[in-house]
Amino acid sequence: MAEKIKVMYSEKEVEDRIGELADQINRDYEGKEIHLIGILRGGCFFMCELAKRITVPVTIDFMSASSYGMSTTSSGVVKIVKDLEEQIVGREVIVVEDIIDTGRTLSYLLEMLRERGPESLRLCTLLDKPDRRVVPVTIDYNGFSIPDEFVVGYGLDYAQKYRNLPYIGIVEFDEE
Repeated sequence: MAEKIKVMYSEKEVEDRIGELADQINRDYEGKEIHLIGILRGGCFFMCELAKRITVPVTIDFMSASSYGMSTTSSGVVKIVKDLEEQIVGREVIVVEDIIDTGRTLSYLLEMLRERGPESLRLCTLLDKPDRRVVPVTIDYNGFSIPDEFVVGYGLDYAQKYRNLPYIGIVEFDEE
């Protein structure tokens, strides 16, 4: 089975939307310093582009969590693969994710981070798939709400491929 990628959002559309999100964050955090936490692996592409457009002081850190193990369906058990390097007590924190679908992993991570005592904790995602949500998650900054399609690009992958595409594409499988 081979796959084709059909453009959902062009590079320009993605770049423009990231600029709009950064503008909103700049307004919301005027006079403050923010700490961005990128969720690896996919979130790093989006977070770097977002951070370049933020004009208030920014620090960054990364986390990685898994609820899938070796399966394609969530086990419901979240494992922290990489934890933060820095403390977040008293900081203005924005968690940056590439896509939110079921909400299971993000809900768990956000609760865990709240317990670490940040001044504020918000969520920014490039893509939201609300039709797949099984656990409620409040999204403060949302790039695009999308239908339940398998998407790649801008950090999102299929079998570790296509993360480097500068646009968001839908994976279409060809039967051979």
